[in-house]
Amino acid sequence: MPSLVREFRDQFDLPLFVAVAGIAALGLVNLYSATSAEGPAIRELYVTQLYWLALGSAAAVVVATIDYRHYERHGYVAYAIGIVLLILVFLIGNNVRGSTRWIPIGAFTLQPSELMKILVILALAKYLHNDPKTEGRGLVDLIVPALIVLPPMALILLQPDLGTAVIVALIFGTIMVLTKLRVVPLVVLGGVFALSAPLTWTYLLQQYQRDRLLAFMDPEHDITGIGYHAHQSRVAIGSGGMWGKGYLEGTQNQHGFLPDQFSDFPFAVWGEEHGLAGALVLLCLYLFLILWGLKIASQAKDRFGAVVAVGVSAMIFWQAVINIGMVMGILPIVGITLPFFSYGGSSVLTMLIGVGLLMNVSLRRFHF
Repeated sequence: MPSLVREFRDQFDLPLFVAVAGIAALGLVNLYSATSAEGPAIRELYVTQLYWLALGSAAAVVVATIDYRHYERHGYVAYAIGIVLLILVFLIGNNVRGSTRWIPIGAFTLQPSELMKILVILALAKYLHNDPKTEGRGLVDLIVPALIVLPPMALILLQPDLGTAVIVALIFGTIMVLTKLRVVPLVVLGGVFALSAPLTWTYLLQQYQRDRLLAFMDPEHDITGIGYHAHQSRVAIGSGGMWGKGYLEGTQNQHGFLPDQFSDFPFAVWGEEHGLAGALVLLCLYLFLILWGLKIASQAKDRFGAVVAVGVSAMIFWQAVINIGMVMGILPIVGITLPFFSYGGSSVLTMLIGVGLLMNVSLRRFHF
């Protein structure tokens, strides 16, 4: 055990830690501001977030210290457990705002769809690790990976949770593209996606999801109704200017105009109070973290480690892009949190477990 601790200390990935800790610290500062004008019940979210960060950090340390080859051996078992949890959501889950996504665990709730993102990454990594194919992959080579991804996606869509299902699909797409998917399958998949759009609109999307897409295409159509969130978010960010209004001085936030400012729209609070300069600082931290994750993938000693690192980096990248994009009004609004920055226990826990996997691959890049 002492040698394991010494090895962990000597090969510790400090840049990865600093990037994640920096984003999480700024997120805590922002969360305090986002909840400062609310009642006591909302202000307690700040303390709850501290608990989740502590729990997630402990989980990240445990995940990082166990040789990731153990995760490769049990990747399918973990995936199956995740599927069971997704099914349990429909049996014992809590319904919030018309969606059933959370399982009660004592005083807390767990969102299995969040953890499923990690479990899908592990299952895909195990399959690709065992697949001896080295040349470019065709459509036939996508069948098994697609069968891994489609069941959790379907269960997540039934909750309904379009945002998380989209993230799972984007993780799958990124992994396959970066593991030598040929151009022809990409074109075919793009064509299938385009042709299926009308069916998706008619049969898969809920009415409120269609309304959000319509509000995105015509932002000024209903700014007091379905377009309210996006409109107030754009006003907050735009009013921040270059340097922002100052900490705890954001009027959209402090006067209660900005909804869901601690979960889905924390970037609007940050942009209003710290302006373009502060937004660029946060964006640079995310950019560094994602590029560093890809660097870890390039240095991995086996395909499993490389795919895990790519998958976690893709998860962070797409969630950051979609969340910031929807807050700025350049993407439709979906329920996706900003990694390490938004309030949300399951999201924080999932992201920090992902960081633990990145640290794990990084630690073992020197030897096996």
